[in-house]
Amino acid sequence: MFATIALLLSLSGAAPAAVQLTAGDVDVKLVLAVDTSKSMDQEEVRIQREGYVEALKHSEFVEAVTSGPTGRIAISYFEWAGYVVPDSVIDWHLIETEKDAIAFANKLEQRPITTQRRTSISTAIAKGAAMIVSSPYSGTRQVIDVSGDGSNNSGNPVAPTRDKAVEAGLVINGLALMLRPSGAPGGLDKYYADCVIGGPGSFVLPVYKIEDFAVAVRRKLVLEVSGLSPPLTVGRIADQPATDCMIGERQWQDMFDR
Repeated sequence: MFATIALLLSLSGAAPAAVQLTAGDVDVKLVLAVDTSKSMDQEEVRIQREGYVEALKHSEFVEAVTSGPTGRIAISYFEWAGYVVPDSVIDWHLIETEKDAIAFANKLEQRPITTQRRTSISTAIAKGAAMIVSSPYSGTRQVIDVSGDGSNNSGNPVAPTRDKAVEAGLVINGLALMLRPSGAPGGLDKYYADCVIGGPGSFVLPVYKIEDFAVAVRRKLVLEVSGLSPPLTVGRIADQPATDCMIGERQWQDMFDR
């Protein structure tokens, strides 16, 4: 996969003409929205955190950043469950060197690891969109990267929130953590495909084993920075029924009633 990306970048044609860049121009504004709900245990949350740190420090991520037209991106991070954890927000950082990437990863690594109740993907999307709109940078692409292990069961319905973000020109990609049954018919990856992701080239990557998480995060970040989609991805399938995007809310209400 990474060799393919490198080849595509190298075959992009003749060297582009020089363009006048401002200090705020970047190839992509990328928000990392990371689920830390209590459906994951402390060990899984720790491995998830380590996966992001490792991916951000990896040479393949740095190479993807420096290979873009401007050679830099803007990145931010927050954790969410039923709400966005206020002290988890790492505001916008400009990444254009390995040193920048390591500094951002180190800041993330130093954060305490906690979990919270419920799952509100809609809140994560809304927060990501607000951060992108208020960002001081100007990006060719604007991406919210949502990782999660369950369907929306709190806050506003997810599909309308997703649709508003896409209408505003944002792309939403998903990393579906399928470590245990989610209750979503057809699987959590299909739920993400039908109800969460959106925008040109949007995609879902499933993770079935927690030990595969670091590689999946790295692969996803490289794709998002490079503006590419994976050759095989989970998308909306015409001959399969659409997922009930309110399934999480219905399941939560059923449990509450019982």
